Amino acid sequence: MVSRREFLQFGAVAGLTAGLSAGSGGSLTRALAQQKLSQDDLLRFDSKGQITLLHLTDIHGQLNPVYFRPPDTNIGVGNFEGIPPHLVGEEFLSHFDIEAGTPLAYAHTMVDYVNLARSYGKLGGLDRTATLVKAIRAERGEDKVLFLDGGDTWQGSYTSLKTNGQDMVDCMKLLKPDAMVGHWEFTFGADRVLEIVEDMGYPFLASNIFDNEWDEPVFESTAYFEKGGVKIAVIGQAMPYTPIANPRWMIPDWSFGIRPEVLQTNVDKARDEGAEVVVLLSHDGFDVDQKLATVVNGIDVILTGHTHDAVPRAIEINDTLLLSSGSHGKYLGRIDLEVSGGKVTGFSSNLIPIFADVIEPDAEMAAKIAEVRAPYESEATRVIGKSEGLLYRRGNFNGSWDDLICQGILTERDTEISLSPGFRWGTTLLPGQDITIDDLYTQTSMNYPSVYRLEFTGQQLKDILEDVCDNLFNKDPFFQQGGDMVRVGGMSYTCAPKQDIGSRISDMMLLKTGEPIEAGKSYVVGGWASINENVEGPAIYDLMETHISNLGTVSAPENRAVKVVGI
Repeated sequence: MVSRREFLQFGAVAGLTAGLSAGSGGSLTRALAQQKLSQDDLLRFDSKGQITLLHLTDIHGQLNPVYFRPPDTNIGVGNFEGIPPHLVGEEFLSHFDIEAGTPLAYAHTMVDYVNLARSYGKLGGLDRTATLVKAIRAERGEDKVLFLDGGDTWQGSYTSLKTNGQDMVDCMKLLKPDAMVGHWEFTFGADRVLEIVEDMGYPFLASNIFDNEWDEPVFESTAYFEKGGVKIAVIGQAMPYTPIANPRWMIPDWSFGIRPEVLQTNVDKARDEGAEVVVLLSHDGFDVDQKLATVVNGIDVILTGHTHDAVPRAIEINDTLLLSSGSHGKYLGRIDLEVSGGKVTGFSSNLIPIFADVIEPDAEMAAKIAEVRAPYESEATRVIGKSEGLLYRRGNFNGSWDDLICQGILTERDTEISLSPGFRWGTTLLPGQDITIDDLYTQTSMNYPSVYRLEFTGQQLKDILEDVCDNLFNKDPFFQQGGDMVRVGGMSYTCAPKQDIGSRISDMMLLKTGEPIEAGKSYVVGGWASINENVEGPAIYDLMETHISNLGTVSAPENRAVKVVGI
């Protein structure tokens, strides 16, 4: 992997000329940037030891390269305040010693995002990922490389919705993962998950999913491998709160949970079976796994997902390495391990940003992507509008894509207030880009899309906000479910993340009147992604296609509905 010094050198010219991009469409800057990067640079790495772990997670159905703006707000609380992954912007750059204006600064932060995006282009693309994986396997040797899929793979695009995830399954088979775990996979329903798992040809691991009737494991907990002459155990951990964060009725016979005691038993069993290295392939989320590393003994590496955090290198917690490899196919995580006497004695780590304009697409994967998309390509690329400003989702409290969705619900469902879930999946559009069906479905592709129209009291609204806020900012990460704060339209409020539940939300106001929202008064509210069964209303993607088409050009005014205090 390219060194920091080399990255600074690569970014120097682009950093000096970034100001040209707005006026020239970025053509000069982009050409200079691409001249300063190469595929070999991205692959350069301090190889070490006998084992290479490769990690890809939270792709969310994105087969092609994307723009994805990193968050401008990622608040940590309790023991996790002010440390990775809860650093953004300049603080992130300073902590990881990354120079502003460089490729790494663009890949990891929102600082000068539009200019740098126009300079360096999109990231990701499964055909580019395939190129890197094949190159690393060739360089290290197949017998040393273990490639692991962290889940949230099958869901999140137009074609994944239309094929029930089959497009992703077919393409992932070509990457030949050694194992995977899941979360949004379960929103295809238990029968569909089991159907795919039986066919995909590699283990689907979940030590923490049990059958409700017999209290027996539904999936294998552990897979064993020998790489570089070292015996490795990979233990899987599905998203613990799936039946709470997503509809329970889709998986009624399965129970989840963190289950640290079950995990400890499985780690101990793996050691008894002769495992010299124990890897936890997890979809718990970064902070959950930071705590898990302190309460479960014997895990050498945790490859974590779910919260979409990206850190340039693994962090050490006691004797455990923890790496989070971002989302949407933007990065490929790599950890090399040196093992001696049955113990990890050294390591190297890095997060490889997959610059789509730099990496040669793998021909086999590119052909497969074209094949699975072919029946849908015309509709998927149909233009329904244009973005006047930057459309993005990530941030603890708001994103302009969800502001647009909230406005669409207010307009198309004729409500006073609108709510949009704080999903962390969803790609970015730069100012002036066309909005296609593909773009719309990266924000809305799901199997429970109905937009409800109901009456809630002011007290119910406060309770909803308090509950979601506690999920996000509970000081004990074992009570955090991931995601960001529910987005709101038609109302404003003040949030104090460091307070306790019941005391975080205040000053709720109805924007159209400027009057306080009263606890005992009812308000007409629209929202989507309810986890209840048989919700009535149009699908969010249909509603928003109508709304965007009617607008033509979509503006994204600054959202000042939420005031955050005490941080």
